Amino acid sequence: MTKEKIAVLGLGIMGSGMARQLLAAGFDVTVWNRSPGKAAPLTQAGARAAATPAEAVADAAIVVAMLADDSVSRAVWMGEGGALAAMAPGAIAIESSTLTGAWIADLAQAASARGVRFLEAPVTGSRDQAAQGALRFLVGGEADVVAAARGVFDAMGSALVHLGPVGSAATVKLANNYLCGVQAASLAEAVALFEKRGLDVEQAMSILTDGAPASPMVKAVGRRMLDRDYAPHFLVPLMAKDLGYAAQTMASAGIRSSIAEAARQRFLEADAAGEGHRDIAAIVEPLRRT
Repeated sequence: MTKEKIAVLGLGIMGSGMARQLLAAGFDVTVWNRSPGKAAPLTQAGARAAATPAEAVADAAIVVAMLADDSVSRAVWMGEGGALAAMAPGAIAIESSTLTGAWIADLAQAASARGVRFLEAPVTGSRDQAAQGALRFLVGGEADVVAAARGVFDAMGSALVHLGPVGSAATVKLANNYLCGVQAASLAEAVALFEKRGLDVEQAMSILTDGAPASPMVKAVGRRMLDRDYAPHFLVPLMAKDLGYAAQTMASAGIRSSIAEAARQRFLEADAAGEGHRDIAAIVEPLRRT
């Protein structure tokens, strides 16, 4: 049986892994990226590359976007050569980027006006989970649309949580990344403290990773900090963006988060210090140099 035609918009660390999983599952995949060179490995694996988002989605049953931020998402979906105007009525648009609820609401309304079915589906997991098809999708939207897209989600991930209407997933995703960013920022400060006090850092870290502060995030990012292994899983400026969005979202609910702002500052400082192309574990480096 011929599989559905799927378009993937955005081929960064996450999007490229997701596209590979769709190809491995036998889907007919077209890809687009602002930097066309990133499509080459996927075209070698059987995907077709498009010159514009509109070209990519022209005959797609389902479109999956994994993009950097609200402004990029707006341009890709609704800008010149954008995807939304080129989608057929009844097709499904899935926005998997980490975005604000306000923009998600606008995009969902624009999709509805075009007769396009819409889901928000940000993910938990990073580079390795995307490459292994082990992402967890946090989904907001109508249950029948989730069911119609289930095969695509199953190809890219290992779990799906339908949280409710559009907007619910953006809220949970930003809360998730807020907690991750705060842990990473506080962990960087702790590692720098251990080093500056001349402690056996492996021993000191074992107290954190074997005790109450331990979490998958602390264990994984802490290990990368100690090993100075900064191959990107999640880029520094993207976490700064997510913490900013989380602070905005909490402010809209009457919650002023000085914690989100303080953690975000650590990521901004690391970006300004030249660590922006590296994994979030690299936020420890400016602290090491002070």
